Amino acid sequence: MKIRLLITIVITGVIVYAAPAGAQGDPTRGKKVFNKCKACHAVKEGKHKIGPSLYKVLNRKAGTASGFKNYRGLKGADWNWSEQNLDEYLKNPKKFVKQKTKKRSSMVLKLKKKRDRDDIIAYLKSLN
Repeated sequence: MKIRLLITIVITGVIVYAAPAGAQGDPTRGKKVFNKCKACHAVKEGKHKIGPSLYKVLNRKAGTASGFKNYRGLKGADWNWSEQNLDEYLKNPKKFVKQKTKKRSSMVLKLKKKRDRDDIIAYLKSLN
């Protein structure tokens, strides 16, 4: 019986530690975290605020939301919004844009917690 318990604990530990930490976000929690973003961004197609709509943002070329003309740092961007790019951007938008385009970003919100970034990305992914 003790051996069976030990094997179960070892297998559980291997499964837990083999999975990439933070790889999967929670879209339900991400929707709540997105409240920080709502002042400037909408998630409805074509509805823009100070910032562009984030509807179907994943894998979209940066700086190309249809109908949004007020791009500053992302104008002429040559990359797509992958999960990795979104994660880096949300961590420090000004630094990310400066490294990518040598321009300034208008985005000021930083999401320092990896869990918050993963959850928002999962939420945005659920809109695609």
